[in-house]
Amino acid sequence: MLLGSLPCGLKLSARLIREICMLTRDQFDALYRQGPDALFAGIEQQNATILVLEDAVVSLTEQVKELRARLDKDSHNSSKPPSSDGLAKKPLPVSLRPKSGRRPGGQSGHRGCTLELVDAPDQAHTYMPSACTQCGKALGTENSISFERRQVVDLPPLHLLVTEHQVHTCRCDCGHSTRADFPAHVTQPVQYGARVLGLGVYLRDYQLLPFARTAQLLKDVWGASLSPGTLATALKRASNSLAPVSEAIAGALRQSRLVHFDETGVHISGLLHWLHSASTSTLTYYTCHPKRGKEATEAAGILPDFAGTAVHDGWCSYGAYGCGHALCNAHHLRELTGLAEQGQKWAADFKVLLTDMLTAVKAAQSSGKTRLHFQQECRFEARYKKLLAQGYAANPPPEKPMRDKRGRVKQSPARNLLMRLDRRRAWVLAFLYDFEVPFDNNLAERDIRMMKVRQKVSGGFRRLSGAQMFCRLRGYISTLRKQGLPVLCALEQIFQGQPLYPALDA
Repeated sequence: MLLGSLPCGLKLSARLIREICMLTRDQFDALYRQGPDALFAGIEQQNATILVLEDAVVSLTEQVKELRARLDKDSHNSSKPPSSDGLAKKPLPVSLRPKSGRRPGGQSGHRGCTLELVDAPDQAHTYMPSACTQCGKALGTENSISFERRQVVDLPPLHLLVTEHQVHTCRCDCGHSTRADFPAHVTQPVQYGARVLGLGVYLRDYQLLPFARTAQLLKDVWGASLSPGTLATALKRASNSLAPVSEAIAGALRQSRLVHFDETGVHISGLLHWLHSASTSTLTYYTCHPKRGKEATEAAGILPDFAGTAVHDGWCSYGAYGCGHALCNAHHLRELTGLAEQGQKWAADFKVLLTDMLTAVKAAQSSGKTRLHFQQECRFEARYKKLLAQGYAANPPPEKPMRDKRGRVKQSPARNLLMRLDRRRAWVLAFLYDFEVPFDNNLAERDIRMMKVRQKVSGGFRRLSGAQMFCRLRGYISTLRKQGLPVLCALEQIFQGQPLYPALDA
């Protein structure tokens, strides 16, 4: 076979390789009879073909290696969510959290939730023996010498409470008639009250029930025939009332010293959009936007005026802002785990280094220190540099650079991670130098998790306005939960025209 007749893309098979590389006796004799020059030319052509095949084998081996690495990725060695692991794909991933050494179950000092007898029950039933079991004489309350108590805690009978508001018109002696006014929240001849509407919003946007199931639950339990349309109107009304509260939360986040950021994809009207979160331990703010990058962060309005430390997973649009930055090292540990499973020893050692740093920081915090000793920091930094050098040596740049759609040189996953750990070293080690900076971005991931649950329940949103309402209501509810405020009572207050403002201290 001639070299130029090799198929484009080189789809190799054992039969094709034999056909290319092996000469039959008749082919060799034909070349031999043509003389030394023809024989040498045939051998040269054969050698060139073998070189092409060797390059193809190397290329295909790299492709197989890359595809195998993709198949081996799951939640324990990449950023893929646990829900993508599948039921029978492989054993459950080993947690990256170290063992605490504590026994399972409730710990010493844990306050239990056991039912206890109350001194003033709402109802009491008395049971007296009717006659003596010995002689048969009748017994009454005057014969009682002791009693034993048992209590049953249950719900009261569930029914709707109808309150009628009567507005009277009175005529004065002067002949003028004056009519009283209905309360501001009573606007219709017959309407549902704040408790019913607040409970509907609670079930829909906190317990994440679909519209139909929320309406069905209200009907089955209380007999409230609340239609999905009425519930949608209640959600819109609550969202509009919370607009100033949501803006106040965003303003407080802009003034915070440290804020966690994250984003996740969401389908709206069948198209991919992005849901962005900004949160602290006491505040949560969500926005929804068609874009993932800088345009979305500008629209959210937190990062452009933020001067504190932003904790995130390294998405490039976050790095465009001049605030402080800290990267999520939980992501790094998972990526290092995947590389270590591929036999890269430096990655396993780097995992040990990061966990050693975290252990040292926790030990210093427990002893009341605000920073590690300078020499200890230097030793950690020296190990960091040494492992980076080992990683670069084990993952040299490609001999034949290939560029992606943006013109950047394609690198292996290992080298991409090394370059991030090297170029963003201060961001990676922010937790080492400032004990107020967390090791990971788990707070943001916990805040974003309920958004993924909402998508699994309903699949997506029909309109952008519905997604924006959900973001506002869910952010408000999340903030209330973080601050230990009663969610259901707060939702009722919205429909009473007095929304509860959470604490907004930066």
